[in-house]
Formats: sequence, C-alpha cells, structure tokens
Amino acid sequence: MFGNLFEEEEEGFSSTSSRGRVAKGGDEPTPPRGRSNLCGIKNQGGTCYLNSLLQTLLFTPEFREELFSLGAAELGCLEDKEDPGAKVRVIPLELQKLFASLLLVDQQSASTANLTNSFGWNSSEGTNQHDVQELNRILFSALEHSLVGTTGSTFIHQLYHGTIVNSIVCKECGNVSQRQEDFLDLTVCVCGVSSLEEALWNMFVEEEMFEGNNLYRCAQCDMLVTAAKSAKLKKLPPFMTISLLRFSFDFAKCERYKETGRYSFPFTINLLPFCEETDAGDSDFCYELFSVIIHKGGCYGGHYHVYIRDIDQLGQWEPPEEECKPKTQKKVTEEVKPTCEPKLQEDDPLSVITAIIDQEPSKSVLTDQLGQKLMDKIGSSWSKKFRKHYGPIGKFLQSHNDAFMLVSNGTRVALKAIANPSSPVTEPPGPAKPTTNSDPSTPSDPRAAEQQPELDQKSEPEQKGSHWFDLNDSTVTSIRESDIEKQFQGKESAYMLFYRKTQLHRPSEALNNPQYKIPLNLIQMAQEENIKMQKMREEFDATSNTVVLRLHLAPSYRLEYGALQPISKEQNGSTTLTFDRRKTVGDLRLDIYQKQELWEGDMALTVARSLPAGLHLYNTLTDDNVSLYSAGICTNSDLFVWNGREVCGATVLTGAEWEPVLLNVVRPNFGEDGDPEEGDGLESVEERGGFENGGPGLKREARGFAGASTLGEVREALGEPEESLLCQEHKGGKREEQGTGEGGGASGWRVFPPGDMQRTLKELSLKDGDALLVLEPQSFDSSMFALNGDVVTVTTPSDCRWLQVEFGPHDGGGGGGGEGEKEEERRKIKVPATGNMLLCEVKQRAIEELQLQEQLAGAQYCLRHVDCTGKLLPPVCEELSVRDAGVRLMTTLTLCPGNAPKASQLFLHFSVGSAPSAGMEMDIMVEKTCTVKECLKAMLEAVGLDGTCWHLRRLDWCEEVGEPIMDEDASLSELKINNGETLVVTEGQLPPKGFLKLSVWLCLDPSNNSAVSMDFNHTDNGHTDAVAAVDSPPLGAGDTAELRSAGQVEISDEATLEDLKTQVLTLPALQDACVPTTAFMRVWQLEGRRLARILRGQQLTLKKLKLPSGTDLCVQQLLTEEDLGPKDVMLSVRMGVPGERGFYPPEELVWDATRDSSPRSLRTCLAAHYGLSPDSLLLAKHQPDKHAWEEISNWSRQVSKKKKKRKAESLLGAPFHLKDGDTIGIKNLLIDNNRDFLTLEDEQGQQRLREQAEQRRKGGQAAGSEGPPKKTGQTKSRKPEVALSINVGVFR
Repeated sequence: MFGNLFEEEEEGFSSTSSRGRVAKGGDEPTPPRGRSNLCGIKNQGGTCYLNSLLQTLLFTPEFREELFSLGAAELGCLEDKEDPGAKVRVIPLELQKLFASLLLVDQQSASTANLTNSFGWNSSEGTNQHDVQELNRILFSALEHSLVGTTGSTFIHQLYHGTIVNSIVCKECGNVSQRQEDFLDLTVCVCGVSSLEEALWNMFVEEEMFEGNNLYRCAQCDMLVTAAKSAKLKKLPPFMTISLLRFSFDFAKCERYKETGRYSFPFTINLLPFCEETDAGDSDFCYELFSVIIHKGGCYGGHYHVYIRDIDQLGQWEPPEEECKPKTQKKVTEEVKPTCEPKLQEDDPLSVITAIIDQEPSKSVLTDQLGQKLMDKIGSSWSKKFRKHYGPIGKFLQSHNDAFMLVSNGTRVALKAIANPSSPVTEPPGPAKPTTNSDPSTPSDPRAAEQQPELDQKSEPEQKGSHWFDLNDSTVTSIRESDIEKQFQGKESAYMLFYRKTQLHRPSEALNNPQYKIPLNLIQMAQEENIKMQKMREEFDATSNTVVLRLHLAPSYRLEYGALQPISKEQNGSTTLTFDRRKTVGDLRLDIYQKQELWEGDMALTVARSLPAGLHLYNTLTDDNVSLYSAGICTNSDLFVWNGREVCGATVLTGAEWEPVLLNVVRPNFGEDGDPEEGDGLESVEERGGFENGGPGLKREARGFAGASTLGEVREALGEPEESLLCQEHKGGKREEQGTGEGGGASGWRVFPPGDMQRTLKELSLKDGDALLVLEPQSFDSSMFALNGDVVTVTTPSDCRWLQVEFGPHDGGGGGGGEGEKEEERRKIKVPATGNMLLCEVKQRAIEELQLQEQLAGAQYCLRHVDCTGKLLPPVCEELSVRDAGVRLMTTLTLCPGNAPKASQLFLHFSVGSAPSAGMEMDIMVEKTCTVKECLKAMLEAVGLDGTCWHLRRLDWCEEVGEPIMDEDASLSELKINNGETLVVTEGQLPPKGFLKLSVWLCLDPSNNSAVSMDFNHTDNGHTDAVAAVDSPPLGAGDTAELRSAGQVEISDEATLEDLKTQVLTLPALQDACVPTTAFMRVWQLEGRRLARILRGQQLTLKKLKLPSGTDLCVQQLLTEEDLGPKDVMLSVRMGVPGERGFYPPEELVWDATRDSSPRSLRTCLAAHYGLSPDSLLLAKHQPDKHAWEEISNWSRQVSKKKKKRKAESLLGAPFHLKDGDTIGIKNLLIDNNRDFLTLEDEQGQQRLREQAEQRRKGGQAAGSEGPPKKTGQTKSRKPEVALSINVGVFR
C-alpha cells in the first residue's frame, strides 16, 4: 500500500546495542534487561513498525492469553515444519515463542527474525518499512487464516470486531434504508479536525443531506427525494483500534504530506453518543487508552515507537529523567520524589555527572552523549564551565575512577555502587545476573544488595497502579502520562490509538507475574535460554576482562642516558603475564611474588612506557585494594617491577616531567692533518635535503636526557667545557644557494644563547630525534664551520661530492648499440665532482669508468637531466663548470646521443602547425643572438619547408598555442626565450601588431526579408536572445528571425568604438543604411550567436573594451542618438493588458542605475515613463529558459547579524542580475487585479519542458545544457514501493 513510505531515518535507533564494538572473545552476548525489567525488540533495519505493533499485542493481556491457550495439538510443533505431511501453523507458534521470550528471557532485546521468516519475508524485506496500520490488518488476516479449524479461529473476531450501521432516511415517506459493515479498526480523519471526539462526531452524529442537485432515489417513493444519511456504531468490540489519517495528498502540488497540526485524544472516552443502542449501562461504552503508536518524521521517511500502559504491572517503573521535562514541571517532580534525588551542586562536576548517570534507567551514559546531557542539565557546556579547572571530560572521568567506571569497551560511563536489577524469571531464580560490560573491578556489592529493599520501599508509592513505558525498538524507558499529550502535534505525533473497555478487569494473580498462563514448554524453553545466555555472558565477561601485561624486572635493566636500558641486547628484559583486570593490585603483586621466588625485599609496581630513549617510569600502584581496571591497566600495559627507589644503584626519576628525550649529538670528526674523515652516509643526506644522518666530517651519537634537565646540565653531562657552543639545526631557514663551499652541501645551525642554558629541554621544545651540534671554540679554525651572528654554517668537503652518470640503449646510438639493446638494466656510475669541475671532464670520466670508449667511438653524446616523469631535459653545456651550469651535485645525468650546446647557444623544441604531444617535438640548437626570423628559417630548413607564409608562436601556461611573436627582428635573448622552451611554427602571415579581426552580423527581419533596417531588440534567453524592435519578432531564441553575416573588419585595438562603427558602415552590406552619425548605431557583442552585451563609450579603445581578435559583433540601427553610461541598463519593458493574459508590444527603456540600483529606483523610472504612481506597479523579470516570471518586490531591509550593516539591495546582483536586453513585465494594479504574469505561451513552454524532462527520464538520456527547470518533476530518489504481504499456508 505505502511501499517504503516510512523508511527509517539515519538518526533512527540501532538494532544492536554492541554496534561498533570489537570484543576479544567473539560477538558480545545480548545484555540483560534494564531497570525497567521489560524487553525490547531488535530492529532488522526497517522493522520499527512491526516492533511497535508486536509490543502493543504483547501488552494486550486478552490477546496474549488467547494466543497462549492454543496448544501443540492444534498448532503442531516447529520441529515438524519441514515435514510435508504435518500441519504446522508456523506463524502462531513463532508468535507464541516470541511473546514468551519477551516476557521471560533475561535479555535487553529479542529478535523477530524467526517470525518474519514465517511470514515468508526475505532479508531485504526487513529493510523495507511499511505502514503500521496496513500491517495491523494484514497480520490479523494472516492469524485468522493460520488458525482455521482451531479453537482460536475466532479470537481476533471476538476481541476486535465491531459493526457500523449506515442509514438513509427519506424525508418524503420516512422510509429507512440500512446497511451494516464490519470493522477491525476505525479510520478517522485528521485534516481539518482538532480532536478525536470531533472526528467521531462528524462520522456518527452529523447527517449528510441529499438535496438540490444531489437527490436520493427512494425505493418506496420510486423517485428522487431529499434524504439524510448517517452512521452509528452498532456493536462495540472489547478493544477499539483507531487509525489516524495523518498522511494526505496535495492535489495542487501532486505530492504527499503529513498533517502535523494539533489533534488531541482522551485517555478515557465514552462512545455512547455515537452508538445506535443506548439501553446498556455506561460501562459498556467506556474505553480507556492503553497504547499509542507514534510516528516521527515526514511522509517519505520516519521512525515508529510506541507508548504502552503496563496493565499487568510487569515492568519496573521509575520516574523519568529530569532533563526531559520542561522547567515548569521541575517543582512537581521534586514534590513527587523528594528523597530519590539529592540536591544538585552545579559548580561541582562530580555532583553533576553523578546525577546525570543516576537518572538514566540503565545507570550508564554513552560517553559521546555525556557532554550533551550535561549541557541539558546545567545549561552550559563542559568546555565553557569546567575545562579550565578540571581539563577534558575524559581525563576527569579517569582521574575519578573511585566514582566512575568505563564499561562496554569504553563506550559508556557508569557509577560504581549500582547493583544489578533482578531477573524477570522468578521461578526458578537461576544464577545471579552477570555484569556484562559493567564494572569489572568487583563482582558484586553486598552493601548495595542490602540497600535494595530500602530503595524499593522508598519508590513504592510510585509503583501503585499501571504505568506507561516508551518501547522504542531495543530501548525501554519510563514515561509519565502527561508525556502522551506531547504527541498531539508535530512531526513526532500519534498515529494509532488502542483503547480497551474499562469493564475488563485483570485477576490479581496476573499482576507482576510474567509466567501467567504461559504453557510449561515455553517456560522451560525460556529457563534453558536464560541458563545458556548466563553462561555466554560469564565466558564473555571473563574473556573481555583478561589483559596481557608486559612485566619488566629491575635486575634486567640499567640506567643509561636518562632512561632504563636492557642489560642484555639479546633479551629485552620483559616477560608477559595474563591476568584478570577485575582483580586487585594486591592480587597481582602476590602472583608476581609467587612466580619470582628469588625476589627479596619490597616490590613496587610502576606503570612504564617504552620511549625512543628507553623505558621510562610513571605512577606507582600503591593501593592494593584497587582493581587493575580502576587503576587504568589494560592489555599491553608495561609494568616495571623494582624496589621503588633505585635500579642497579642508580636513582630513577619517575613521572611525566622526567620523560627522556632522545637527542642526536653531532660533533666534528677530523681525521689526520685536520681533514674530515670520509663517510658514505652523504648520499642519503643530500637526497633528503638535510643532515638527519650526519655526513662526512660529522659524527653522530644518540643520547637520552631527562626532559626536565636544563641545557646547561646536558652540556655538563656531555663533558663539554662552558665555552662550548650548543646548536640546533635551523629548520625554519632555507638552505643556502648551490655553490656554497665547493658546490653546495651547506646547512645552518642556530646557536643557543646563554639564557637558554637555564631552560629545560621541554621548554626549548626539543623532541625525540632532534639534532644537537656541539662545537668547541677551536672548531671554527676549520673551513667546515663558519659563524655568522648566531648561525653556524656547516659546509661539507668537496672531495666527497659526486655526480651519477647513467647510460642505457638509445635508438640511433653508436656502433655498440647492438650490445646495449641486450642489457636489461641501465648502467650507472658515480663520478667524483666538485662545483668547479667542468662537465666535459665529468662526461669523459664517466665514459672511461663505464668502458664505453669503443662503443661510442665516432658518435656524439651529451649529458641531460631527466625529470620526474622520465622526460629528457635539455642537454647541459659542457663548456661550463658544474656550478655555472646550475647542476646540483649528487644528482643524476643521462648520457644521450646528440651534440651538447655551447655556452652561446640555446637548445629549443619546436613543432609545426599545432602544440606538440609528449615526445613528438623536434629539437634545434641556435645562437642566443640570432633573431626570430633567423630561428624560423632554421626550423623550416630542418623540416624541409620553404616559403614566407610562416610565423612563430610561443606556448601559453596551459601548453596550448599562444600569441605570435610579433618582433621578428628581435634576438632570442632579448625576448627572454630560455633554454629548453618550445616554439610552434604556424602557417600564415604574421598579423599586424595590435590589429583585431572582427566578424560583423546583421539581423534578417522575415517580415520584409531585409537586413538593411537592422531594427531589432533583445531579451535574455539564458544568456541573450535578440528580438525585433516594437513589432519585429524575437531574434536568437525564436525561429522567426536569424542572423546574416555582413563581413569582417580588421582594425587596431587602439581604435575607439566610434572608429569601429565608422569602419562597419563601409561594409558592402551596409552601404544603403541611412545612419546620420555613429551615435545612431548600437553594437552588441555576440557569444555563441546570442547577444551578450552592448559596447558603450564612444571614445573608449577596443583594448579597454576587452575585445579579443575573432569576436563576433551584431549591429543595430537606432531612431535616436544613444550614449549609454557604464551603469545604464537597456531593458525591454512590456505592460500587461488589463484583464487578459498577455502584454502590449515591448518598448526599450534605459534605466540609469549609477546611483541607485534598487527595485524602488527601477519602479520610479518605469512610473515616470508611463506616467503612473510607483506604488501601483507590480514588476517581474522574464526567464525565457524556464518560461517563467520572477516577481521583483520591494525588499525589506536585511541586517547582517555579524556586521550590523544594511545589505545592498541591488537588482544588478543576486538573484536578478539585470543586464542589457532583459525583459521586465509590468502590471498596473489600479486597473488590473491579475498578479499572474504567465501567458499562454509560457504555459505551453513549461509543458514542453516537462515533456522533455519526462522523455529524458524514461529514455535515460543525459540532460542537455538547456535542461528542465530544477524544481519541475524532480523528487528525492527513493526505493520502489513494495506491497506488504504475509504468506500463510492452507489449513482448511
């Protein structure tokens, strides 16, 4: 019926409580029931509608007992359902099993998977949500068909069946015609009705008259007569189900919507005024509300949950949370339970969080929701009120582990002294309820158990009578009766109402007895399930509370460089221990004592952590009565076992402030004669651009120091004199230019000032891995170090610099190319080099070391760089040194076929005709002093072309052919053409400098087939469209006018607009045009054959008008002179015909928007033009692409909250963007009451757009550039609607 009309919202409730958790021991078992002692139902993805109806039927005692009264003799057994010969009524059996599980099994929520499987639903059906009113009827029908031939075949009929009698009374003869109809639920109207009583009054009291043109044919009178129709309730069922028609259809908008207005309903109702027979007592007509199914959301998505009155008092009702109540109800709540809640101290975060958790039904709160609940409680966030004094909320909870504990793998926070609720199965009681994901520190609290009867006695006044609960899938919470009134209106409102007769009374033995009238086999099944789940929870509890600890024994460690290091490198000094984190620190200490038989003296357990510098100690576990969980010990925690004072005679400093920092101490390393020793770490240094691994001439040593140590203490620990300098690598500055000290390799170090000697390493922001250079005063005697102010420059020596030369097979290589093609890998060699070394020497050494003399004999080879994409860069000039050629040391050069350019030459790429593709360009070497003309000639000779109709162009920034090189006599160096640049040889004469070639178009008027008149106007069609002046048809978008080419003009970009108009008049197509002066001509710029803008400013140059070469222009003759200013807007205005859906012919109007571009300025201008009052005009802008009109109203002043300034009300900006040629419609409200601007042509255009959009949707074609309007026909993509059905076997 409704398909997936009520699809679950994203904010809907999860079907599992352990979503997102990862348990060590496998899947987490279902948690036990909460404090309400009621069981929820898991959501399969979209079955909240089913869950709400099932809970309502479960809490309908008469329905539940009738279902349980059916035994195996009538229904069969589920074990035989696969037997073809057995008649197993699966649906009632599964419903019995589900109800027994909801009543007796100790679990937070039950699954409906078996029940939906009995319906014949597949896995996808669980994610498709349907209408609960529809499900109610289909489920009852399925049950009736399933119970055919049993004693329960009529119990649905007995409980829910009622009768309505419809009567028609003839006003002429008094004849009464009656017809009865049965119902299982009443559907009442919500639209236009304020209450349930009013809706019932309209249905069963008000009469509908047949009169006028709507007469009734009386069978007795045999003619059309006046008659009255009415309906009455004839038979009332024990249970009255009322469905509210919340969802309606808007025929104007062609869409569904939800009625969210106020619609009240009573808690008790007397149906006597709506019944046919009124002889019985009032008790036969009185009903009381016991269930309300609520829908939250809109007509295309939402969520169901249900408010239910616990008639048999099966649940444990508690006052709901205070934060859910408005402030006006807080005083009432305090009077109801003065002893249940202590006085809240809002300045004490411990008191506030304790109160929040204590008010939760489960006595726990999700950690990510705690902040929001705190804000709802005290009206302020944690960061604003407590963070400054107490730090983050997570650290606050950890520091108060004596009051709070993290449960459910850290996803929830709970109080420590809360006892577990009792099991719902009272006979037999079964084993004690486990504390799955609760406090693992203590199994149970006997004091809490002793205090439990007192709490029950205190809350006894609240437990008298039946109370209301909110059953929201897996969640069950207590609510007050007054909360139901909140569901009278809004997006979350009542959808189905369930009433029961007040004369139905429950026996006393049914109260507080979930086993009442449940068959013994189902009770036994529930008990076995409870035992099974109890065992699973215990196993999971033990597994999830087992931690693996790493124990570090003091005899295996020594203190070195501020941290603990293992004595033996082969053994890391740690052992693993598996332990239960619920046990205490004392238990752990005793266990270690027993395993370490040789341990003597005191034993201290200190939390440790492995740092880059070594093992560091933090807090010592001193309280033996605290559990490991409360102490923050988790899996893979490190514990150091020692005497608490010293390790191997050395005192150990503990705590975060003494965390060691691992520094790389760098010192000069001079060899014989003062020369630095060679090292082979230089390659990795230069490739990374830093000295992280030291370098030749420097030696490195990793040393750890306490973070609280001062820099002076570090210098003393290194054994350095006071005059020594300590330096930190200068990471903020740039490396010095290539060429510093024989070809580069210099790095900067900042000297710590004397004041920093008293600052700690943490204050100086030194961290693990930072380098610390230690220099004695005599170090500056070496050329390696140079002091400039507070910066020390370290220059690596030149004798260890190198260049790598790579050689591989190349097509067209030397005589040895055959052998090179067989090589699988390219050959490489490192050639020692300095910044002063010539590149020709580098090439010669590389050829010798690679033994390529014979292979390359007689062939020319050069050295070239390769970029990151593998493309060869221009050859380097071998006449220059490494430094002068800009070659960085420690980089790679490739030995390639070809000549190397000289110092006076340029190596250029070029192509003919178009931009070159990768690897397809040609190369040439020319002198830097040669002219562009000479370069072009050389390129043409290289490709075998001749002639003078060629010119050169450069590539622009996006690698496309750019502007031509105009000065052919200039040299390449003067034009700043660089080595490796690409030029394009283009066919054609070089255009004159600064000249533009413009195309000119005329309007062809079909009325006289003449283009000479050039009379045309303009309206905006998406961008622009041309229209004929006054009586002429539109141009561009219309089919009745077209453009005709008038020729081309070539003109300098320094010419004025007036010069352009004068030259246009010389074209042959315009020789017969009568134009007194150029002011009588208007020039439009075309874009895509549409008019874009009017060129204005007679004396402005074409360069200032930003006209590029190749622009299309359209000219228009005027009857009067025109000189538009920069803010003048030429509009096409159309006055509406009074009383008709049309407009008078358009007129041109120039609106001066220089000073004021607001709607009022335009309205004043139009009023002056037509001689009318501005207040009587209604304006709208035409949108031809949508065939719609956008009304221009007098905007109210809008004030920005941040800047407190009035926003600009300009029609030149959003949303109208008025420009030349736009059409403005005008309505004179004094004589025309029709405010609608749409014409018949507009409606036809909109219909065409809708048809085009529908064709595109059906054909799957992509929307074009002029697609349909955004709002027309577009809806949110939804799943296809699927009919709801339940498959039932045949039992007749």
